[in-house]
Amino acid sequence: MTTQQAEISQGRRLSGIWIIPLLALVLGIYMVIHNYMTEGPSINIAFKTADGLAAGKTKIKYRNVDMGLVEEVRLNESLDGVIAKVKMERQALPMLREDTRFWVVTARVGLGNISGLDTLLSGAYIQLAPGEGVKGKRDFVALEQPPLTPSGAPGLRVHLTSAKAASVSAGDAVLFNGYKVGRVESMTFEPDDRRAHYALFIDAPYHDLVDSQTRFWNVSGISLSAGADGFKLDTGSMDTVLLGGVGFGNPPGVGKGKPVENNTEFDLYPSYEDILKNPFRYGTHYVVSFAQSIKGLSIGAPVEYRGLILGRVERIMLKESLEYNVEQELEGKGTAIPVLIYLEPGRLELPDIPASVDNMRESIEIGVTNGMRASLETGSLLTGAKYVNIDYFPNAEEASMGDFLGYTTLPSIETGLGQIEQKLTAVLDKINALPLEDTVASANTTIMTLNSTLASLHTLLEKQSVQQLPEQLDETLQELRNTLQGLSPDSEAYQSLNSSLLRLNRTLGNMESLTRTLSAQPNAALFPSKPTPDIIPEVK
Repeated sequence: MTTQQAEISQGRRLSGIWIIPLLALVLGIYMVIHNYMTEGPSINIAFKTADGLAAGKTKIKYRNVDMGLVEEVRLNESLDGVIAKVKMERQALPMLREDTRFWVVTARVGLGNISGLDTLLSGAYIQLAPGEGVKGKRDFVALEQPPLTPSGAPGLRVHLTSAKAASVSAGDAVLFNGYKVGRVESMTFEPDDRRAHYALFIDAPYHDLVDSQTRFWNVSGISLSAGADGFKLDTGSMDTVLLGGVGFGNPPGVGKGKPVENNTEFDLYPSYEDILKNPFRYGTHYVVSFAQSIKGLSIGAPVEYRGLILGRVERIMLKESLEYNVEQELEGKGTAIPVLIYLEPGRLELPDIPASVDNMRESIEIGVTNGMRASLETGSLLTGAKYVNIDYFPNAEEASMGDFLGYTTLPSIETGLGQIEQKLTAVLDKINALPLEDTVASANTTIMTLNSTLASLHTLLEKQSVQQLPEQLDETLQELRNTLQGLSPDSEAYQSLNSSLLRLNRTLGNMESLTRTLSAQPNAALFPSKPTPDIIPEVK
């Protein structure tokens, strides 16, 4: 019988119980990696109020797809708003850019539109509008009002500014020839520059209608005007009459400009008539000082060059002049009053571009050296309205351009009624300086002497001897006439005198012959003269 002995091994074996922890570890690592790969980021969104926000309930949506959930709502550090902490889905990560926008969607009812009625049943939610900027932003500020144009929509955004708030608000239509081509996205008022700012979006392909020469004007409400041809009523569409709107286009006579980029700034004119008055965008300012009365010169008065409108009067700088005179110690010396004018090169049919402004400045600078001056002229004798005229005066005194509070000054000259008035005043001053009393007294003395002389002459003329002078003068003239008749060619005295003159001429001839003989032969008076031989002609 064979007996087997058991072999005892000293090696260690892995127990099966350890498989469970290992599987758990692998599963945990997988879950961590999966969560990391699929979990979205956390972001913070700032709101003015927590209206419509609820932690664990309010969702973030894009195209009606859930993109996140509000986890926490708390006050900010300054206690003037709230911060909503939102957990986003992983697929929303590429949408989080620097220009991504968020806003609360609730039921809104306005004059222009009605939106968000579905939130009456489902509750408010936060709408996400993806941006196109740099990725990686995690802190955002929500919009108070939903944007009227989707992000990335093709078109053009422009900004309008106005010194006076017009009847235009967010959601109003933007019109071209009465056709709706865009909308007003927002309206704000900036206290720094004291101007109203409007953001407009013009849909493609209508955005190509906007160029550097385009003008925008308010078409809200109804415009009623009266003229020689009757009353004229201008209205936009019914929407613009009730809600307001903005129209745009190029003024008549102004050519097509250059294309513009996004966020280009334009002025908002009160009406279409205003763009006809100010159709140009580029110009320059000058200051003209007048030492004469500026009564009748008002803001908006034209500035003309030989009858062509070149610009307008913008302001009479009386306050600035007083402050400047105090600084320069010129108060009480009757300094000239500065007037601010605005010149536009486009009115001279130059291109409405900044280069034309530079060209006009150079031309004016050269013109001043050749006698260009500004003068104050009367436009209407009935109303007394005045305007500023720019022209050449070759005889003007030399002058140069200067500077007044940052504006270039243009030398002026007095002409027209002002110049006549000045000369008349100078003449009257000279007349007042004359010794009129002494002159009048001397004239009175002269007149009295003349009166005495005339009285003496009258007494002399009344004497009988003086009255007989005409008869005596007539007799004398008759005697003189008789005497002259005795000297006529038929009278004996005349014939005797004529015979005597003939004998005298003959005697003078003989004396002339004797004088020549004595001159040639002095001894001819004593010795007889030799006869002169006859001249015999020579024979060849």
